[in-house]
Amino acid sequence: MALGAGAVWSFGAVTARLADEADAFQYLIWRSIGIIAVIELLARRRGKPSQTVRAYTSGRTMMVANLMLLLASLGFVYAVKTTTAANAAFLGSTTPVFGVIAARLFLSERFNRITVLSICLAFAGLVIMVAGDLEAGSMVGNLAALSAAIGFAGYAVCVRSDPTQDWSPVLPGYGIMMIGICGAVTLAHGESLVPPATDLAYALIHGAVIIVVGTIMFNVASRQVPAAAMTVFAQSEMVLVPLWSFTFLAERPPLTTWIGGAIIMVAIIGKAVLDARGTKVLPVPALEPVL
Repeated sequence: MALGAGAVWSFGAVTARLADEADAFQYLIWRSIGIIAVIELLARRRGKPSQTVRAYTSGRTMMVANLMLLLASLGFVYAVKTTTAANAAFLGSTTPVFGVIAARLFLSERFNRITVLSICLAFAGLVIMVAGDLEAGSMVGNLAALSAAIGFAGYAVCVRSDPTQDWSPVLPGYGIMMIGICGAVTLAHGESLVPPATDLAYALIHGAVIIVVGTIMFNVASRQVPAAAMTVFAQSEMVLVPLWSFTFLAERPPLTTWIGGAIIMVAIIGKAVLDARGTKVLPVPALEPVL
């Protein structure tokens, strides 16, 4: 589930790049609208209360999760729109480093040698991926990608702090804040809140499908996987971003990107296999569905 969540999220880089006439803030407004619409429709269908209201009435940790996912989403989409895909992937994938630190500080999680080794190997692969390419990106975009890594690590720790909690309200919770921030920035720049129809459609698909499905998978996985490991598995998103850029956008990453990506994949899949070997499967307690 954690690996799959990253794979689903990776398609968001494609839709963001294809929406080339909308800036990052316009795109994020409509992506957030797509998220909120789907989550609220599903909640209504299940006879549950408004998830947006729950996002702001479910305690301090839920609010922190809202803010962390806001930072992660705003940072990564802005990075994808303003710097190279390789740079965004490299800096965004420093999440495991921040995840390990945060899990240790706030959850007192212990991490074994396999986790440490996989993080080191994945980081080495990321360095290779962007060797000689860092200067090609925007410094502001690079900093945005780094902030995305910090935000996602914080979100993973919040979710892991209570595996039995329904964290789906975070999606519309951070979406409302995103609309407010990006709407204000767009209007301040004298731009229209409504981008061209094609770009608007890409943004809605990104939010309603890619973000919702990927985040639900991530939340389900967090019930059994420690936060530090979750941030490693979710890096499948960053591995696949250059691949989709090549396949769908006709971008041709250098050989170092493919070599580094292969190393990262070895680190991620290797950790999953080694963690699973000899592990006794425990029954999963009955929980309320994520949505």
